[in-house]
Amino acid sequence: MKFRLILILTILVGLYTACKKDLGNYDYHPPAEPVISEFRDSTFAALLGDSLILNPKITIADADPKKDLSFEWRISVAEELREAVYTGFPLRMVFNLGPGLRNSKLIIIDNRNGLRYVVPFKILGSTEFSVGSLVLSDDNGTARLSFVKPDNTVIADIYKSFHNEDLPKNPVQLYFSDPLPYQPITNQDYWVLCNDGTKKSPVLDASTLLRKRYFNDQFFTQPSTINVGKLVPFMGTVPTGVINNKLYVGVTSTAPFAPDYGKFANEQAGDYLLSKHFTFTGALYFGFDTKSKGFVTFGADGSYLGKDYIVDPDGTAFDPKNIGMDNLLFMQTGQAGTFYAFFKAPDGVITELSFNYTFDSGTRRVRAISKRTFAGAALVQTDSKWVRNTLNVFYFTSNDKIYRYNPLNEDLRVLDANFAGKKVTMLKISTDDNTLTVGTEGAVYTVNVSVGVNGVITKTISGIPGAAVDIVIRK
Repeated sequence: MKFRLILILTILVGLYTACKKDLGNYDYHPPAEPVISEFRDSTFAALLGDSLILNPKITIADADPKKDLSFEWRISVAEELREAVYTGFPLRMVFNLGPGLRNSKLIIIDNRNGLRYVVPFKILGSTEFSVGSLVLSDDNGTARLSFVKPDNTVIADIYKSFHNEDLPKNPVQLYFSDPLPYQPITNQDYWVLCNDGTKKSPVLDASTLLRKRYFNDQFFTQPSTINVGKLVPFMGTVPTGVINNKLYVGVTSTAPFAPDYGKFANEQAGDYLLSKHFTFTGALYFGFDTKSKGFVTFGADGSYLGKDYIVDPDGTAFDPKNIGMDNLLFMQTGQAGTFYAFFKAPDGVITELSFNYTFDSGTRRVRAISKRTFAGAALVQTDSKWVRNTLNVFYFTSNDKIYRYNPLNEDLRVLDANFAGKKVTMLKISTDDNTLTVGTEGAVYTVNVSVGVNGVITKTISGIPGAAVDIVIRK
């Protein structure tokens, strides 16, 4: 018993001594972290070719940042699969990493203990052409490009200034290839589309306006002739549209940054001649076949389905599969609702058709609602421009005038905008329906058509060579 008591006392003394020695472990103070104000997760603008200086205020307790800290700056150059690395403080560089939003980080190293602190931020690279408008115009048949700065200064005929040559003839469209957020290492391009059989349409780098390639390179197998009807963007850098009266769909089977992504394979096979007034709803393509004079559809992948749909027996105003006319002046449909199409008959009569369609799993039908003579028929000309807003209100041009038409009550009225007798050659509408962008010979106008405003000119840009055809506005 006496031996046991001695053993227990010995163990207790040992435990007490061990705990007493361990007291210092609970008096731990973590090293001070750097404090950096108004920098973490911020975005800093950088102009290509200009100085970029980042000089955040950094403090750290009990340390001299100049002596005790080291700095490393890492800027992602995703399109080259690398990081640009700079050391020292502050960051001073001539920004030459190209335009776009770049993930970056500042690494602060505490030389006293070797600890590293990572502070994320972003750099938004831009050029003098990143903000402003690019205008495509027709100067006596030859295409011209003009860049309009935010202060409305016009750099006219900029393509010829950069390349010492004229653009092709017969300009059709200025197409903007703009990557989606998940396509970070693809570039923005302008496609200057012209229907000129003797000269190729150029593709320009949107940040420099320098030619990168030609539109012909967009095809795996180039057609013998290229006549562009209309192209629209799908999934950012993937174009889809009507070329040579056939539907073309860019391939999406490769990675978004692969050279072949978005290129055109063969035309979508089928016995049809497609009007340029088509719509892609995400589930199908809906258009008009000028050969068979009826509405046709294509699957989501672009496969030709033709007239493989049911004509709703409740709609007897006309036969969607055989309209009886092939001159479609304008049509813009959507995913659901009532839609309108305007046709010109050989005798000059302009007919307005209204219809709707249902294309879902198990149901594929088109319903003809009404057919009547268009209330503005006497005003429509061969080269009239048309747009439609999201409420099914239409605007169309007639010489130097723009008319607003509501098919619900056949209300037709001329806008107040006065273009001094110059013929309107371009008409575009904003996504919020409040603004028209209008082009004439030598000028581009911004016209307010918001609720309660009957088309008031709010801005005029002069100095455009020739008649405006198309515009891309970047803010």
